[in-house]
Amino acid sequence: MSKLELVFVPAPAIGHLVSLCKFAETLLKRDERLCVTILIIRPPPPWDASIDAYIRRSSYDTEGSQIRYMILPQVEPPSSEELAKSFENYISLFIANYRPLVKEAIVSNKWSDLNTKIVGLVIDMFCSSMIDVANELDIPSYLFFTSGAGFLGFLFYMSVWHDQVGREFNRSDADLKIAAYAHPVPSKVLPNFAFVKEGYDSFRNHGVRFKETKGILINTVAEFESHAVNSLASDPELPPVYTVGFLLDPEGQTGTGNSKSEDDEIMKWLDQQPPSSVLFLCFGTRGNFEPPQLIEMAIALERSEVRFLWSIRLPVDAETTKLDEILPEGFLERTKDRGIVCGWAPQVDILEHKATGAFVSHCGWNSTVESLWHGVPIVTWPLYAEQSMNAFQLVRDVEMAVELRLDYRMHDSDHREIVTAEEMERAIRCIMDSENPMRKRVEDMGEICRKAQMEGGSSFISVGLFVETILDS
Repeated sequence: MSKLELVFVPAPAIGHLVSLCKFAETLLKRDERLCVTILIIRPPPPWDASIDAYIRRSSYDTEGSQIRYMILPQVEPPSSEELAKSFENYISLFIANYRPLVKEAIVSNKWSDLNTKIVGLVIDMFCSSMIDVANELDIPSYLFFTSGAGFLGFLFYMSVWHDQVGREFNRSDADLKIAAYAHPVPSKVLPNFAFVKEGYDSFRNHGVRFKETKGILINTVAEFESHAVNSLASDPELPPVYTVGFLLDPEGQTGTGNSKSEDDEIMKWLDQQPPSSVLFLCFGTRGNFEPPQLIEMAIALERSEVRFLWSIRLPVDAETTKLDEILPEGFLERTKDRGIVCGWAPQVDILEHKATGAFVSHCGWNSTVESLWHGVPIVTWPLYAEQSMNAFQLVRDVEMAVELRLDYRMHDSDHREIVTAEEMERAIRCIMDSENPMRKRVEDMGEICRKAQMEGGSSFISVGLFVETILDS
C-alpha cells in the first residue's frame, strides 16, 4: 500500500518537540495511510539532553509504527552578539541556517522501503523560514502552533500595529485592541521580544509568513479559546484553522531529575492527603527564584496553613543548594506534616492526582493545558516568553485562574519586584476556597477538553478535517 508522508520540523526545545510528536501520533491513529518523518534540530551547544532522552524513549515506544526521527547535523550558530540582542531572533536565525539540510533530508531520505508521496511540511512557530523549502519542493506547508490561539492572534496583530505605528511596542503604550482577545490587552503583559527591535521584527515576520501556509494547526480546544479561535477562523486573510488540542505527554516525565523512588515518595504522600487539599507550586524547567523571593513564598505557605507540594529549582549560580539555609529558619521542620519541598516534581502525575486542589504556575502553555485537562485551577505567576499573555487570557478572557501577577518578569531586573507574602497568601486563600465558583468552572472545562478529543468532539472533528485535506492533496 502506498504511503502519504508528512515531514515535521519542530523547534529545538523539548516543549515544542513533545506536543508536535503527540500530534504526529494522533494523525497516525486516524489513518493508516499516513507516515511521519520528524527532522530534529538540536539547539546550539550545550544542547538540552532531554531532547535526546525523549527521542530515545519515543523511538522505543513507537517502534514498528510509521514515525521515524532523523537528527540533522549541527550547523554553526549565529553570533553571541545576536543572542545578546534577542533570544527569539537568535533561535529563528539558527533554524533558518538549516534550510539546506532540511531540503536535502526531504529529497534524499524518503521511506526507502515504501512507495511514498510527501504531502506536506509541518513547521513549528519558530520555523517559518522552512516555508521556503516547501515552496522550492512544491509541497504544501502547514503551521503547527504549540501555544494558544490568543497568542497567535497577537503575532498577526503585530503587522497591524506596525502599519499604524511603525515601531516596536513600549510598556507605556495604551491598552491594545487585539481581535483574538475579548478584553483590551495591557502592553505590560506583552512578551519581552515585543519591546526589542530584533525580537519584534523577527516575530512580526513570522506572523506575516504564517499566512503563506496552507493551514494552521493550534494546540488548543475550540471551546476553551472560543473568542480567539472564532476571530482567527473568521479572518479572510488567514488559511484554514484547525484546533487539534490538547496534546499532552501522558507520561510527562521528560527531563525529570528524580529517581523513581523519589517520585514514588511524592505520590505516596499525595495518596494520604484529602481530595483537592494540596496546593502545587511548580515553575517549569527555567523557573527559579532568588532567596529573598523564596523566603516570601515560604512565609505565605506557612501563614496560609494549606497543604502544599513545592518544587524549587535553584539558580545554577546559587551560593548554596541547602534549602534549610535559604528558607526561613525552622520552616521545613514546622511544615513537615503538611508540606513537601522537592527539586523536580512529576507534574502530570501530580496534576492528575485527586488530592491536588490548585496550581501556582508560570503559565507556560504546556503547563496550562495540563492543568486545565485535569480540572485544576491556576494561580498565575508568569516568568518569561508569552506566559504573561497566557496569564492575562486565563484571568480576564476565560476566567479560569486567580491573579497573583500578570506581568512579573524573571529575567528583567529593571521591571521586576518581589511578590510579597501578603499578596501570595491572599491568592492562595482565594484559590483554595472550596466555595470559589472558579473551581467548578475549571473542573467543567477539563471535562469539555477531554470530550473534545473523543469521537464527535471539536478537536476530533478538526483533526479529521485536516486528514481529509492531506489525503486530497
